[in-house]
Amino acid sequence: MILMKNVLITGCYGGMGLATSKYLISEGYEVYGLDIAKKEEVEHLHFFEVDLTKESSIILAYNKIKDENIVFDAIIHQAGIYDLNSLIEMSEKDFMRIFDINVNSIFRVNKTFLPLLKEKGKILITSSELGPLYPLPFTGLYGITKTTIERYAYSLRMELQLLGYQVIVVRPGAVDTGLLNISTVKLDKFEESTTHYSYNVKRFKDIVNKVETKKIPPVKIAKLVNKILKKKKAKYVYNINRNFGLRMLNFLPKRMQNWIIKLILTKK
Repeated sequence: MILMKNVLITGCYGGMGLATSKYLISEGYEVYGLDIAKKEEVEHLHFFEVDLTKESSIILAYNKIKDENIVFDAIIHQAGIYDLNSLIEMSEKDFMRIFDINVNSIFRVNKTFLPLLKEKGKILITSSELGPLYPLPFTGLYGITKTTIERYAYSLRMELQLLGYQVIVVRPGAVDTGLLNISTVKLDKFEESTTHYSYNVKRFKDIVNKVETKKIPPVKIAKLVNKILKKKKAKYVYNINRNFGLRMLNFLPKRMQNWIIKLILTKK
């Protein structure tokens, strides 16, 4: 008897999500994907159109999959959005939206789909190298959501270990998914709209451009996910392509970090 290997992936048509879906399919998995829209036909990718900001939409997909008697080896969270803006100038709608997608959707999916997770199954949560770090200017909102995810994941791991499940955090640095291209567009728009930080944003672009030169292809994330799924007992955190400069900055006292950023981003 051949046992089927099934995984659930959120954001299955995003940069990392699609790469992971295709790679796991090549490794013999059936992928059940949740996303807002289908971008292409992929054999063995069972797509469910889901708005992750709506519990009713997630429950609808759950009921359809449950009716097929599907159980999952893992739930893999790769849905997410990126934003660059000022915490004193952005709209409340934008502030709430990034939390709803980056944080709240993970809570909704885990709560809904846990009954379909196999005994000793895994939940993989994609964070960011920024998750454990102090945020830089204008990345604060994105960084806050990732830090929140890290706290959530640790708390969930504490609880689900009592039921025999594993919770794993994947912390990638810059990945060539399209999000980095969005960051350039967001910065351009922010530079045009800001009434406080026009010069500072121009300087900040240099930092972003340097980070983007060290991005990795999303297939590397896919291969890491596959590696984690194969492990009987996975580590709690897997880091990949972390930026050396950001790590070194965070080793410094907070006052010195602030001084360095101010020195870099303000006029001489």
